[in-house]
Amino acid sequence: MKPVKLFYLERCPFCKKAFAFIDQLKQEDSRYKDIEIETIEESVYPEIADTFDYYYVPTFYVDGKKVHEGGIFKEEVQRIFEKALE
Repeated sequence: MKPVKLFYLERCPFCKKAFAFIDQLKQEDSRYKDIEIETIEESVYPEIADTFDYYYVPTFYVDGKKVHEGGIFKEEVQRIFEKALE
């Protein structure tokens, strides 16, 4: 399983949606339950966020490669999970 990083902001409505979709998908599909996501709140850890190339949150990296940036839908989170399982 490939490592997943999620950069987010606590007050971001798109980030809240991303977390909800993550929870939904993990409940709906047992293959996703063991996917661990390193979450990094960019305003708390700007020194980490500054080392990555993105502008909008939520931003997902799978195995060090950016796979999603900005507004998000459930299907996109599912694609991110599938990449993590490859």
